Amino acid sequence: MQRRAYVPGVAALLAAVLAGCTGSSDDGGPSDNSNPGSAGTASQAAQPGRYATLPEPCGVVDGRTLDELLPGIGEMADEAKREKAYGGEATLTYDTDRKVGCRWKVESAEATNHLLVDFERVVSYDNAVSDDAQAEELFAARQAAAELPEPVVTTTGSPSPSAAASSTAPSTDAGSSPPSSASPSVAPTDLQPRLLEDLGDEAFLDDELDSAGSTSRQRTVTVAFRTSNVMVTVEYAEQPMTVGAVPDSKEMQDRARKLAAELAESLGG
Repeated sequence: MQRRAYVPGVAALLAAVLAGCTGSSDDGGPSDNSNPGSAGTASQAAQPGRYATLPEPCGVVDGRTLDELLPGIGEMADEAKREKAYGGEATLTYDTDRKVGCRWKVESAEATNHLLVDFERVVSYDNAVSDDAQAEELFAARQAAAELPEPVVTTTGSPSPSAAASSTAPSTDAGSSPPSSASPSVAPTDLQPRLLEDLGDEAFLDDELDSAGSTSRQRTVTVAFRTSNVMVTVEYAEQPMTVGAVPDSKEMQDRARKLAAELAESLGG
């Protein structure tokens, strides 16, 4: 009788042990076909930007373009100084994969010209934000800081309807310069700071004329554009040697826009 009572107790104990080892889906324990690796699907990281490197900034502007932007550079008598002027000077950077730039400066009998070309590659460290989206946000902030007038999108040589409609309003020619400094065939409003199209994914142009009083006045034209996760800035400045002279807005804008278009093409954007 004692033997019969003992055997069922052992069987019950074994059954309990086996049940505890295998578990079930009902009590939250692992089942036979459970796979720890499939417990959750990790969110997919945002796509990286198109560009992983940047160009060598002092080599992106050819000699022909520098001759146009920096009058007098080719006439330098000292060959060593002339070669140095063409070569430009790299801007200070701590990571050439993220930000690079180059400056040129040339003094001639007519004016002193400055040129800056800057490239910045944007990388997002947020898996939920793509490099492109991060670059778009930064470019928007840069555009806002430029404090452009009411947005007017233009094409090369073709003023938009809104620009034409506002051409009768008084204008200060983007930098409070006299209307005579612009080409007679171009309305002053077409030279104001504005958005640009057909240049990268988005672009804008800024034009500033300092108020130096009776001395010569320096004009600075900036063309900035974004293509994918790279932001490019062309800054072109001129200060005439003649007191009271005002640099021509249209001529400087045309030169800066032409260079920006060449840089966009070299990037493939």
